Amino acid sequence: MSNKIAVLPGDGIGQEIVAEAVKVLECLKSDFGLSVEMENGLVGGAGYDASGTPLPEETLKLSREADSVLLGAVGGYQWESLDIAVRPEKGLLGLRAELELFSNLRPAILYPQLADASTLRADVVSGLDLMIVRELTGGIYFGQPRGIRTLDNGERQGYNTLVYAEHEIERIGHSAFKIAMKRDKRVTSVDKANVLECTELWREVMERVAKEYPEVELSHMYVDNAAMQLVRAPKQFDVMVTTNMFGDILSDCAAMLTGSIGMLPSASLDANGKGMYEPIHGSAPDIAGQNIANPLATILSVSMMLRYSLNQVEMADKIDQAVNRVLDNGLRTKDIHSEGMQEVSCSAMGDAVVAALRS
Repeated sequence: MSNKIAVLPGDGIGQEIVAEAVKVLECLKSDFGLSVEMENGLVGGAGYDASGTPLPEETLKLSREADSVLLGAVGGYQWESLDIAVRPEKGLLGLRAELELFSNLRPAILYPQLADASTLRADVVSGLDLMIVRELTGGIYFGQPRGIRTLDNGERQGYNTLVYAEHEIERIGHSAFKIAMKRDKRVTSVDKANVLECTELWREVMERVAKEYPEVELSHMYVDNAAMQLVRAPKQFDVMVTTNMFGDILSDCAAMLTGSIGMLPSASLDANGKGMYEPIHGSAPDIAGQNIANPLATILSVSMMLRYSLNQVEMADKIDQAVNRVLDNGLRTKDIHSEGMQEVSCSAMGDAVVAALRS
């Protein structure tokens, strides 16, 4: 039976990088028998321009009916003046909420070919392989009440609410511990329990969940220390689990340890393993349309999709091996280029991965 993939390129470089990921999927279909069907939809700024909303009803319907979703990126300068309720990012947040994609997996892996691209010394980052598990549908990004109000003295005040229920913490805890069981069996829970009651509860629930995984070692770390430790000694971590906002920040920090945010994929999963897959970088409007973006994070997001949602592990391995061969051959997009390497365009990198699949 064929699996259906909702393809949502989005905005900015999303159009370019998703096109290269689709090339890889088409190659797997034609050359290796992968049974998938793809259908495109609009989201983000593209959705707003077409229908007045960043998450058109047709896109939501398509995404609900699909077995998996491949997303590019959303946002751009031209939509920044819109009311916050209809900005492109609301389309992304809406998909996460409507599809109940509560568990965001963000690996930070340093490919040995790119050790020199990291801003940290090779001895600090060489061999880096960590997974950040970010709670995705709760916390301060979704908490109510929120808004901007006028006080009695006429001054305006912005406010947001950080809130987590026990069941939300429990399910992301289980997600992190299950992943750790397949890795080095260590979980670091990141919070700010010394000043935030919400994350004091987070810590308590993580301790409770940990009792169901006696083989996994649980430790706790305040978020400010975690940020410092990521750049001091990142290899101390195996799996990090944390809140929506903290995970958003820490995963981007971890991304740069690997040399480029353009190299890292992500998965956002529901309770049944259905997922939305996207590169962790943004829409990069400053380079959109120039054919210089790095498509490897999006291509590797396809690998995660095949591995985690579509149960096509062999196909996922083929993609990972092809990306490694391309890097071994010295091909680099602008963001990871270094002396002695061959700089290639976004589309040329996609073509190179397809050629490596076929070689």
